[in-house]
Amino acid sequence: MIEIRPFEEDDNAAVRDLFVRVNRELAPPEMREAFEGYIQTALQEEIDRIEDYYRPAEGSGFWVVFLAGSFAGMFGVERLDQCHAELRRMYVAPEQRRKGLARHMLDHAEEFCRESGYEVLVLSTSEVQEAALALYRAVGFTLVGEETAEAQSNKTVGGGIRRFNFEKPLSP
Repeated sequence: MIEIRPFEEDDNAAVRDLFVRVNRELAPPEMREAFEGYIQTALQEEIDRIEDYYRPAEGSGFWVVFLAGSFAGMFGVERLDQCHAELRRMYVAPEQRRKGLARHMLDHAEEFCRESGYEVLVLSTSEVQEAALALYRAVGFTLVGEETAEAQSNKTVGGGIRRFNFEKPLSP
């Protein structure tokens, strides 16, 4: 059974662990140092302050996912403006992949966005996230841009990694 619920402070260790594990798994050997820097930046600026960063009262949210009672994933929605929200931090634990969780997470995020009055859900992902790229295309996201991220931030590794920007109109 899949359970999706809003983030609670007690989830912080599991969220932090999954974020670090997945990003270390994604890091190509030649970019390990850049990924470690990114991990530290994102932990400090975002992951270790989920409740401040994703403020539900301001149109954002962060959820955790459980499968048969075990922590299995996480995702967030960040308000960009009145019409646009961004899907963020959608990660499925490696041992829980290929069970349909990502689609459930996307459905939940899209429903949240519709209920919040957003018209478009946007996201970005990198060239090293091949499964995510395939999923987003399969569920109706359209590629709207591509960039090479040089600077590191809490949203990107930088270091010349290619990022792909997608969007999906949300029907009422």
